[in-house]
Amino acid sequence: MAGILAWFWNERFWLPHNVTWADLKNTEEATFPQAEDLYLAFPLAFCMLMVRLIFERFVAKPCAIALNIQANGPQTAQPNAILEKVFTAITKHPDEKRLEGLSKQLDWDVRSIQRWFRQRRNQEKPSTLKRFCESMWKFSYGLYIFTYGIRFLKKTPWLWNTKHCWYNYPYQPLTPDLHYYYILELSFYWSLMFSQFTDIKRKDFGVMFLHHLVAILLITFSYVNNMARVGTLILCLHDSADALLEAAKMANYAKFQKICDLLFVMFAMVFITTRLGVFPLWVLNTTLFESWEIVGPYPSWWVFNLLLLVIQGLNCFWSYLIVKIACKAISKGKSGKWNPLHVSKDDRSDIESSSDEEDSEPPGKNPHTATTTNGTSGTNGYLLTGACAVDD
Repeated sequence: MAGILAWFWNERFWLPHNVTWADLKNTEEATFPQAEDLYLAFPLAFCMLMVRLIFERFVAKPCAIALNIQANGPQTAQPNAILEKVFTAITKHPDEKRLEGLSKQLDWDVRSIQRWFRQRRNQEKPSTLKRFCESMWKFSYGLYIFTYGIRFLKKTPWLWNTKHCWYNYPYQPLTPDLHYYYILELSFYWSLMFSQFTDIKRKDFGVMFLHHLVAILLITFSYVNNMARVGTLILCLHDSADALLEAAKMANYAKFQKICDLLFVMFAMVFITTRLGVFPLWVLNTTLFESWEIVGPYPSWWVFNLLLLVIQGLNCFWSYLIVKIACKAISKGKSGKWNPLHVSKDDRSDIESSSDEEDSEPPGKNPHTATTTNGTSGTNGYLLTGACAVDD
């Protein structure tokens, strides 16, 4: 074990040339980041999960009820032992051959059986109330952490001149405010790693799992080798759009459509500007070029920048989805009122819905005026597609 630890913490990988771990030990004059500090994130992540449960129960839920958001779920499928057995033991998405067999066995038409399976799948979806509570928690955290980051960074020299991220590197002291900022962010991402297995299931589960993993690795890497200054810029930049997205979701659940549309437009502008403009031109510029010029590359420097490029790839992917939805909304608006959230179900990402399609409307109802089975208006298209950015 000692040999494995010595290999893992090899100074030649983690630190610039001629720098050792002994040089970064805490002294009476200065405090530096220590790897063992990161263990604090695990109990804090657990505490954050407990705070979330209390917040959703005693703050978010009363707010939702005050906004007339009820816990009513989708329409319940009528009890049927045969179909229930197929659903639980064989498949939730029967093919045409199985549908025809069930139709003969039950003396039902195929369309009725298809509707039963849709309704049964939708029963497993969370209610609008649960969605609202989850969004309000993320909105509250996102607003707090972004506000804290701005208040902290405006007093630092590296916000105004990114070369200060590398001057005297890695002998840059760790301040209490910076330590608090880092540990809180790391704790939140760990809490998301744990809670995503119990939160609303989405089609982009794998993408979000990758995002959370990369975020944790980036925070850990930048803390251990004392790249915390540039790390704070990355964190604050990626927190900038989160509160807007969650606010748009809450407005959508409360059926305040005009407010939802406005918040969506604001979110899309902030997201695309920060992720495709500010991040590569400001952050990647300093991590790739200014750091090369002032400090020079070393092994963990390459890994750190590789992870940043993965994040940028995810940013491009999500920005593409947002632009795609916006273009479709604009094209639809040419023949009627423009609504950036009004898109077809086929274009929705499952960030806002769960993994199955919404139940189709019964014959005789106008699909343009009907509401979806989860109780929200049928115009919540974007919240489903671009919303991956919320966990960023």
